[in-house]
Amino acid sequence: MRNDRYRKFNTGFLCLLLCAVMLCTAGCGSDLSDTKIVLTTGLNKDEVFRIESISCTRPEMMVYITNIQNQYENVYGERIWETEADGTTLEERVKENALAKMAQVKTMNLMAGSLGVTLTPEELKSVDTATDIYYGSLSNAEIEGMGIDRDTIYNLYREYLIAQRVYGEIISDVNPEVSDDEARNITIEYIYIYTFTTDGTGRRINMSEDENKAAYARANEAHARAIEGEEFDSLVAEYSDSSDMVVSLGKDDISNAYIRNALFDLSNDEISDVLSTDDGYLIARCLSTYNLEETDLNKIKIVERERESVFSETYDAYVADLTRKLNDQLWSEIGFLHGDEYDTSDFFKVADENLLIS
Repeated sequence: MRNDRYRKFNTGFLCLLLCAVMLCTAGCGSDLSDTKIVLTTGLNKDEVFRIESISCTRPEMMVYITNIQNQYENVYGERIWETEADGTTLEERVKENALAKMAQVKTMNLMAGSLGVTLTPEELKSVDTATDIYYGSLSNAEIEGMGIDRDTIYNLYREYLIAQRVYGEIISDVNPEVSDDEARNITIEYIYIYTFTTDGTGRRINMSEDENKAAYARANEAHARAIEGEEFDSLVAEYSDSSDMVVSLGKDDISNAYIRNALFDLSNDEISDVLSTDDGYLIARCLSTYNLEETDLNKIKIVERERESVFSETYDAYVADLTRKLNDQLWSEIGFLHGDEYDTSDFFKVADENLLIS
């Protein structure tokens, strides 16, 4: 059985896909929506933006954008860029995410000065190592297409590591106590009957009213057979539209209170009612009301969430009075690199594996 951990039952495919943009980069994200924005004034032709005294160049931005682009294409294929949501293409969303991520890293390098954060010789050596590995992996076409040299990559990794050090400094004193009940994870086996389909590009298509009624009827039929004692595994195989059968869940993994309460109130081997979600109809059988291993992992997750909250509060206060200048013309001209010769996607992986991030 495959274990589909942390699936949220009230989220559609497209929403999950767009949220996954944030998973393509490490660390926390921010859109700097509260900063003051002044367009173009005083910027050099190759500067994408400037925040106070620190700036981002086109080659730096191309490294972020190109790596995120290729991470997506490696998973979903090139047709993923045909996906739209609310009139905005996924390519535009990826660009905006890269801009926000880069702006945050640059801002945290400004914060480093006020916090007294600097890199040790050992940390600078790790920056050199990461630079050699990533830059050495690039083809001449990629170097030329992104407009970079070795110094570009070195500075990106140096600033990336400083940003991580700043994050660590801000959250260093955050170590909350998390109870077993707060972090409790359950394991369920489930039947999921969807009320939507997707087209070839992954775009969600909701079923008609009649199709929805038919799905509800199937769910009730499956539920009745489960209550009568038929093997739940067999019913999953016969009825479920999900490719997974078993999932471990914490309370925070289910944003819908109705679904959360229904699942966490189940006893071992108890079968839920037919539960209506944004994606369809769910019938769950509780395999374990307390998964010790997953609960311990969830405690770590809860602590991390608390740390991110503390970081966000400090960060938002810092950026409130900063001025950001955006080169609107240059930003509109920046786009993806298309072609088999541009396949680099390991920038962030190399960072995570080689930089001395504590």
